[in-house]
Amino acid sequence: MRQVVLLGTGSADGWPNPFCGCASCRSEQRDGRVRGQTSALVDGRLLLDAGPETVRAAARLGVDLAGVRTVLITHDHPDHCAPAFLLYRSWAQDAPLHVVGPASVVEQARAWVDPAGRVDFTAVSPGDRLQVDGYDVRVLAADHEREAVLYDVGDSGSRLLYATDTGPLPDPTVAAAAGAAYDLVLLEETFGDHARHGTRHLDLGTFPDQLRRLSEVGAVVASTDVIAVHLSHHNPPTPELDRRLAAWRARTVPDGTTVQLGAPVPPADPPTRTLVLGGARSGKSREAQRLLTAEPAVTYVATGYPPDPAGAQGHADPEWAERVRRHRADRPAHWSTVETLALEDLLARPGEPLLVDCLTLWLTRVMDQQDAWDDTAWAGGAETAVLQRIDRLTAAWTDARRRVVAVSNEVGQGLVPGSAAERRFRDLMGRLNAEVAARSEDVRWCVAGRVRAW
Repeated sequence: MRQVVLLGTGSADGWPNPFCGCASCRSEQRDGRVRGQTSALVDGRLLLDAGPETVRAAARLGVDLAGVRTVLITHDHPDHCAPAFLLYRSWAQDAPLHVVGPASVVEQARAWVDPAGRVDFTAVSPGDRLQVDGYDVRVLAADHEREAVLYDVGDSGSRLLYATDTGPLPDPTVAAAAGAAYDLVLLEETFGDHARHGTRHLDLGTFPDQLRRLSEVGAVVASTDVIAVHLSHHNPPTPELDRRLAAWRARTVPDGTTVQLGAPVPPADPPTRTLVLGGARSGKSREAQRLLTAEPAVTYVATGYPPDPAGAQGHADPEWAERVRRHRADRPAHWSTVETLALEDLLARPGEPLLVDCLTLWLTRVMDQQDAWDDTAWAGGAETAVLQRIDRLTAAWTDARRRVVAVSNEVGQGLVPGSAAERRFRDLMGRLNAEVAARSEDVRWCVAGRVRAW
C-alpha cells in the first residue's frame, strides 16, 4: 500500500449536522470544516465502506474511483452501505469488482447489480482471511449493534486497521492484531465527551483505552499514524479535539486528506513534567488523567489524607471518604495507587508515569507535620522546615527521571484570607506552584472545564 485518501471522516450525520445549532456544529460551520460519512480509498483501487455520500465526496474532491476493484464494507447501516453506487458504476463501466462484507451487506448489494455482470460477492465473518487484488485482508470482530466487522488490510509493504463502527474492541480482535505494528489505524471516536450515549461506539473516554490495549500487544507502535474517524458533533470543536488527541499520539484530518503510508512519522516528544492548575471543580484532575489515559501503566500518587469516616485524622469525615471513593472510581482500572508524601523519592526513580494529585494536599499535610499553622511554631522553626521541604520537592521535580503530571489548586485569586495561617498557606501555595511551573515544559490552566496550555 502506498497511500490512503480519507473520503470522509464523519459519523452518520456528518459534522456539522445542518439541522443542529449546538456550539460544536456552529464552530465547525464557522471555520469551514465539513465532514462527510467515513470512507477511505486505498491506492485508488480498494474502497473501505461506501455510504450515500461517498461517490459524491470523491467527485467533489477530484478523486477518481474508476480504478476501484475491491470494496470492503463493515456493516449494513446506511451510512456505510449504500449499494446504489453499484448501479451508478454499471452505467459507466463493466470492469470486474469484488464486494466483501457480512452476509447482510451482500444480500443488500446483490439487488443492485445485473446477475450477468462482473461483480463478485464474498460474505465474511470475524476470523476470515482472504486475498483480494494483492491485499491480505483479515476480518476482525466489531462490538456493534448489528452484524459488523473491522478490516486489517496489508501487503508486502504496509498494513492498516480500519475500525469503525465499534465499541471497545473485542478481546479476540486485540489478540488478532498482536504484533501487527500497523502503519495506519483509522479508529472511530464518535461521541466525544458524551459518555452516557449507551451505544456501541467509542468516545473520548474509551478511545485512548483502545490505543493502550493495541499498544500493549504491539499493534500500535511509535511509528503508527492514528487518525480518529466517524466524528460527530458530540465532540468538542476540532482544535480542542486535536489538543486532546495529541496526548495519545492521535490526530484528526480533514476530509480529502491523503496519507502516505510508510512516510516517517515524527517521533513523539511528550513533556517530562506537566503541571495542571485550576480552582475547585475546574476540571484539572480530569485533564491530568486524560494526558495519561493511553499509557500502559500509570502510578497514581494520592497525597491527601486516607478516608477515615471516624475523623481520627482531624481532616477526614464521611464526605471526604466519599470524595476519595469517587476519585478512585474515576481512575482507569489498570492504574496502581500509592498514598505517600515522599514525592521526592518517587520522582528520583525511573518507571512508569506518575500522576500526583495533588500538590495542594501535599503542602497541607507537610504544614500539618510541622504544626506550621500555629504562629508560635512557625516562628520557632516550622517556616524553615516547610521551605526546605518545598525546595527538595522542586529540585526532585527538576531532575525527574520519569513522565510526571501534577495537579495543584490556584488558591490566590479569591478574597484575602482572614487569618495569618490562611494567608501563610496561600502564599506558600503560590510559591510552590510558581516554582514547579518554572521547571515544567507544559503548564495547563483549567477554568470551567476549559483548558489553556503554555
